Amino acid sequence: MYWELAVTVAVVLLTTAVIVVFALLAAAGAGVLARLDGATYPAALTRAAVTFAAVITLASTVASVFATLLT
Repeated sequence: MYWELAVTVAVVLLTTAVIVVFALLAAAGAGVLARLDGATYPAALTRAAVTFAAVITLASTVASVFATLLT
């Protein structure tokens, strides 16, 4: 019982870390592309922040759909 709980917690933490890293990479890419397109630094940072929030929102939506379907 304890082992299954520990594995579940480890999987959830690792999945969360991967999603955050992926969101940061997507945000960095969006910021760089915005800057290369001629946007100012504040505008590029805003686009990066919006992209980060969108990836996190999408991941939480997908997780809630999976949780609903699998339980």
